[in-house]
Amino acid sequence: MEERYYATGRRKTSVARVWLTLGNGKVTVNKRLVGDYFSEMQILHALQPLRSLGVAGDFDIWCTVKGGGVSGQAGALRHGLARALVVANEEFRKPLRKGGFLTRDSRMVERKKYGQPGARKRFQFSKR
Repeated sequence: MEERYYATGRRKTSVARVWLTLGNGKVTVNKRLVGDYFSEMQILHALQPLRSLGVAGDFDIWCTVKGGGVSGQAGALRHGLARALVVANEEFRKPLRKGGFLTRDSRMVERKKYGQPGARKRFQFSKR
């Protein structure tokens, strides 16, 4: 049986489950080719860890993404891919850490507060 490497990536409210196998660079997202799921810019963003290590054609990637929007899903895939690469080869940890791929981006949408129309916006003030 071929070796599979698994990791989970998160961004905003999106979660990506990523599996890596040695292969020829085929990327599948939610049972669709990556080009059918993401736009060109989001593909570049999501697969950045592979290019930074120079191993773009060495692994086949299969992943499922849930939650959030397309941008958050691409970020979650990027995070999960970097973590899976570290599981595959521990020597990848240092360059991926240096590139910032292993850090979970903790920025989230701020919640709406009661008595206000949004998170920070206030209703119009009237002096008289």
